[in-house]
Amino acid sequence: MSVAFIQEADFQILDWIRRYLRCDALDWLMPKISFLGNAGILWIILAVALLCTKKYRERGLSLAYGLIAQLLICNLFLKNLIARPRPCWIRPEIVLLVKVPQDYSFPSGHSMVSFIAATVLWHYDRRWGAAAYVLAVLIGFSRLYLYVHFPTDVLCGAVLGILVGAAVMYVVRRRGAAHESDGDLPPAKA
Repeated sequence: MSVAFIQEADFQILDWIRRYLRCDALDWLMPKISFLGNAGILWIILAVALLCTKKYRERGLSLAYGLIAQLLICNLFLKNLIARPRPCWIRPEIVLLVKVPQDYSFPSGHSMVSFIAATVLWHYDRRWGAAAYVLAVLIGFSRLYLYVHFPTDVLCGAVLGILVGAAVMYVVRRRGAAHESDGDLPPAKA
């Protein structure tokens, strides 16, 4: 499959969303949902809040590890390595509902950070995780609706987010198991 074929398919999906799903209600809602993923601020606030409570400190620390991993892997490494232009850069005639992003498109940082957070939260509590996954999907979709990411950016961001979230939890659980055998820390709860 060629890059041109994938990009054409991406544009067909974006154009379908614009043609059939655009409405006043979503024009109002999608920028707000997308804002929740800006710079991972929602997840940073949640991590700090969890870190401030003894009961949920491990969750907050795990979430913080995931956020740091996302910053390094996505924003500092992959986006600059791949340097994919955003759809709104390629088609500047599209009127956006948000400010034109200045960083590269691939992968979607909003999607990646949201799926990392959802995966980490899922490992601790299925209810929190399920709610976070729903929000992650909405944030990812908002990036398509707003024409600032290609579908493959969002899809790859989501997959990478799940993988990084699972890797963070693997490391945290291994670390907890090692300390538990030393009698230092109680085991992480599933």
